Amino acid sequence: MIANSLDDPLYYLKNFKTVLSWVNDRYRDLLNTEEREFIEVFPALPETAQALLVRMIMRKGTLFRASKLSYTEIGDEHEAVSPLLATGWVDADAVLTFEELCSLLTKAEIVANFRHHQPCAALRKPELVEQLQPVVGEPRCFLQWCPGSKDRVYALRLRALCDRLRLMFFGNLRQGWSEFVLADLGIYRYEQVAFSPESRAFRCRDDIEAYLHLDACRERFEADEPLTDILATLPGAYDNAWLESRRAKLLFRLGQTCERQGELEQARQLYADCTHPGARVRHLRVLERSERFEEALALAREAERFPESAAEAQHLERLMPRLHRKLGLPPPTRRAPTEVERIDLVLDRLVCRAPVELAARDTLHDEQAPVHYVENTLITALFGLLCWEAIFAPLPGAFFHPFHSGPKDLLHPDFPTRRQALFDACFAQLNSAEYRDTILANYHAKHGIVSPFVYWEALDMTLIERALACLPPEHLRLWFERLLEDIAANRAGMPDLIQFWPKERRYRMIEVKGPGDRLQDNQRRWLDFCVRHGMPVAVCYVQWQDA
Repeated sequence: MIANSLDDPLYYLKNFKTVLSWVNDRYRDLLNTEEREFIEVFPALPETAQALLVRMIMRKGTLFRASKLSYTEIGDEHEAVSPLLATGWVDADAVLTFEELCSLLTKAEIVANFRHHQPCAALRKPELVEQLQPVVGEPRCFLQWCPGSKDRVYALRLRALCDRLRLMFFGNLRQGWSEFVLADLGIYRYEQVAFSPESRAFRCRDDIEAYLHLDACRERFEADEPLTDILATLPGAYDNAWLESRRAKLLFRLGQTCERQGELEQARQLYADCTHPGARVRHLRVLERSERFEEALALAREAERFPESAAEAQHLERLMPRLHRKLGLPPPTRRAPTEVERIDLVLDRLVCRAPVELAARDTLHDEQAPVHYVENTLITALFGLLCWEAIFAPLPGAFFHPFHSGPKDLLHPDFPTRRQALFDACFAQLNSAEYRDTILANYHAKHGIVSPFVYWEALDMTLIERALACLPPEHLRLWFERLLEDIAANRAGMPDLIQFWPKERRYRMIEVKGPGDRLQDNQRRWLDFCVRHGMPVAVCYVQWQDA
């Protein structure tokens, strides 16, 4: 682990230096002049100046009052900031707007500094700022705003640069400097993966700039900027599959917004250009809403030949009869609905204080046939424990920093194919008792390490041992193969409960539905899959006794 002990008062500085060293080692050829100069100059600063700068970098915003930068391990903040002012990385004379000033002042300070404008002290701070805004004048530096103050305001000029360095280290802007602290505290533990020279998030400088541009478009979208303005700057398809998946996701979100706003033609164009999962289904819905039924039927028939997922195939089963009816065509042949075992429970609402799933679990539980609440956790955990080596294989582009909860390409269509031999070796263990040994060994050896499939808090040895005793390896193989077909969709929708008969080495999975609740699409798909493959599964419908 590259993070440092929190017992060291300068732990954050050492972590930051780790990032600089990591980025310099792996991305030296992609760094621009500003980034290279920063990495070279930073270590030459006095340690107190380095520490103060990192404290500012790791806080929110770019404006800081000197009085709020008091740290025991740094000492006098005015002395520590002097080298930073000399480099230009920090500015002590930044021009502040009135809103920026007020973000730094308390309400009492605002009233005191602008008493000549007769502010209404009874107002809340936002209303007070709004009242003063028209009369305070133009932006100016802090001491011009507050000439009697003994405080200073420092502006950090490195936010964009440090965000780029953070992006190169993590491969995203979602993760922040707190990842080091969470690892130091033991809140998160990560699998240690070997990093090859090819383990880089970005292949060239254009990839970095493209990511930043896409992220800026996303921020503009979330700030409710006009869609036409965003679309005007959105690039065409990238040849980098990872960046293209991000662009496709943004296109999908833009298309959804256009749909909600009734801009159906714009939505149609966006979906037609989008490879994000589900975009073709949305495209079909837009065509149907626009009464372009012949176009919709042609696209639907193409989708039927090569459905992208079980979810799309399920949607087509519902759509095709409507399109045939609209076009006056004979109805298509429909597959007979799956018959699932039904359990009916009548429970006392006044006695049942637990959620309906847990109430059903407790009612169905028997010492000879124990029931566990496992929704979406047991099968995924068994898969994750058996296939740990394949999931965390250090393939190029899969891992590029020490804080990955899973491989970067986990949800990409080629995730299984890139590791086909590794998964084949894992699944081959299901032909003997070896798979049980591997699952138990990884349960103990990897316990607590973050995984995209294993939710440790939902597991214990009793559940694992019962599952290994009662679940046939043939069923495990089928579940695991279905997971790999579409990880994003198939990690959800599994039945809520599982019941074991340990002496008989058998089981039953149970989906629970409370009064007024109904099966969701992904739940129907899992139930259908289980029934088709002879896996014991049931739906438990709960009614209240007083209903």
